[in-house]
Amino acid sequence: MATGQTTSTKATILRVGAEIVHNQGFNNTGIQEILKAAGVPKGSFYFYFQSKNDFGLQLIDFYAQILNARLDEAAARSDLSALNRLRTFFAGFTALFAENKCRGGCPIGNMAQEMGDLNQDFRERLQSVYADLQSRMARLLEQAQKERELDPGLQVRELAGFLLNAWQGAMVQMKVDKSTAPLQAFERMIFDCFLALDSKRTEDVSQL
Repeated sequence: MATGQTTSTKATILRVGAEIVHNQGFNNTGIQEILKAAGVPKGSFYFYFQSKNDFGLQLIDFYAQILNARLDEAAARSDLSALNRLRTFFAGFTALFAENKCRGGCPIGNMAQEMGDLNQDFRERLQSVYADLQSRMARLLEQAQKERELDPGLQVRELAGFLLNAWQGAMVQMKVDKSTAPLQAFERMIFDCFLALDSKRTEDVSQL
């Protein structure tokens, strides 16, 4: 089998599997179900993945690539301040969830809730993904400090972790309420209240 075809087939399995797992969970999804939806012959799965767990671990990486790409896209917005770049990242997902009628939520968060307590390999991979996303957000927050949008004394990595945790909680509530209102409240409270107050304090100090 040609390398290009192998790569393409594996990518198809991951893409199709990601959608199914996102909608119904990892444990509720069968390998044959994924292969049938992907149009891949039965028995081909183990050519690309050692086991269902190996597929799940690679699926976490697949989801992480999507999250990181969206954050990188927002971070590249030279027309916006650092805080507004970060806000654009969150707002983009709110719009996406609205289009999807509030189904699914965050695939990484879903996987963490389902598998984080059950499998050490999953827990470690999820921990690594969260740490990377936290670092990426921290870099934007550090830039916001340089732009005098945030108190320079704030610990940006800790703040990034708080934002991620609050966002995940808002997405859980979104699924319960079937409304993006929790995500909209998260955005308002963080950017219009909490971080806005920090920005005002920083501005006041700079004028002393």
